[in-house]
Amino acid sequence: MVALARDDGEAAAWSEEAVRRVWGGAVPLQVHLHDADVTALPPPPPYLTLGPRIGYLPLLVPIIKAHFSSTLPPGVDTVWFEYKGLPLKWYIPIGVLFDLLCADPERPWNLIVHFRGYPAEILSPCEGEDSVKWNYNNSLKEAAFIITGNSKNVMNMSQADQAAMWESVRKGDLDGYTNISTRLKLGPFEEDWSLAERQQGSDEPESPGSGKPCRVPVRLYVRRVQEDLEYLEDAVDVSDWESVSYINRPVEIRKEEGRSYITLEHALETLLPEFFSSKPAARAADANPAETPDSALDDPDTTPRAPRDGDPALESPLRTDAAKNSDMVKLVRVQGIDLENEMDIPFLWLANNLKNPEFYLHVCVYVGAGV
Repeated sequence: MVALARDDGEAAAWSEEAVRRVWGGAVPLQVHLHDADVTALPPPPPYLTLGPRIGYLPLLVPIIKAHFSSTLPPGVDTVWFEYKGLPLKWYIPIGVLFDLLCADPERPWNLIVHFRGYPAEILSPCEGEDSVKWNYNNSLKEAAFIITGNSKNVMNMSQADQAAMWESVRKGDLDGYTNISTRLKLGPFEEDWSLAERQQGSDEPESPGSGKPCRVPVRLYVRRVQEDLEYLEDAVDVSDWESVSYINRPVEIRKEEGRSYITLEHALETLLPEFFSSKPAARAADANPAETPDSALDDPDTTPRAPRDGDPALESPLRTDAAKNSDMVKLVRVQGIDLENEMDIPFLWLANNLKNPEFYLHVCVYVGAGV
C-alpha cells in the first residue's frame, strides 16, 4: 500500500487523498421512526440521509426531526438512536459505530430514532450539539496532552478559533479545519522523531518530533464474536455494550536501531498483546503504552473527560490464552478499511492520515472470545 509509493511526491499525494476521503466519507443511513412515537396514520416513511463518518448522530437530529415532525407526539425529550435493540452511544463517531456494529457492512444502515424514553441507565446525558461540541473539545485536549505532555496549545486557543474549528468539523470543511488545526502543532507524527531537543527552559509544548518518544492517541474498540466465526455476516449482533471493550490509550514509540517505522501489527501488539503476540511481555517492551488519559486528569491543563456511560468494560482489555491468538483476531478495521491482511502498513501513516478531527486514531478489532 503506502510503502510502495515510488517517491516522496507520490506518497504525499496518497496521504492528501487519504485525508480527503476520511473527511468526505459518509455512511448511508435509513432512519425509521420508532412505533411508539407514531401518532398519525399512515406511518411516515423512513428518512434517507448520509451520516458523515467523522460526524455524530445528534448533529443529524434537526433534519431528521423536521422529516418526522407531522407525526411526533407533543412535548420535548432527548432524541436517541438504536440499532437492532442497542442504544447507540452518541459520543462515538458515526463511522466508528458503523465499523464496530456492522461486521458485514449494511447499506443503507437501518437505524431507529426515538423521541421519547431516553435510556439514561445506558447512555450518558446528551443536550444535543452542545454536548457533542463539549465532548469533541475535551477529546482534543486529551489528545494534546498525550502528544505534547500538556494541553496548553488547545486551552490557549481564542474563542473565535475554537468556534471556527468546531464549525469546520460540524460542516466537514477540511480546508477550514486545517487552517486552524496546524497552529496547534500536534502533528504530523514523524517516522524519524530524533530531531534536536527543543531549547531548554522553553514553555512551549513538545512537538511530535522534539526528540522525545512519539506518543499517538488511540481509541481501540474490541468486540467479542464467536470463536469459531468463519464468515463476518454470521457474527452475533451486539446486544449490549458489555461485549465491547473500550481502550483509550496512547501508543508510545521509542526509536529503535534498524527500525525506520513500526507497523500496525506492532502497535496493536502493545495494546492487545494477548491477541497479537505469543510473547506479550517481551513484545510490549518494544513500545510500551504510556499512561492513559485518565492519568492526565490530575494535570491542571486538562478538563474532565467525556462521560462513558458507566461502561464496566472501559479501559479493560480482554484477557485470553495468548497461544491461541493467531486464530482469534477476526477483523481489524480503520475508517471502514479492513486491515487484518495489511498489518504491515506503517502505523504512523495511519495515525497521520486516518485519524479523526480530535487527533485520535479509532481502531475496531473483532476477536473470537465467546459471546
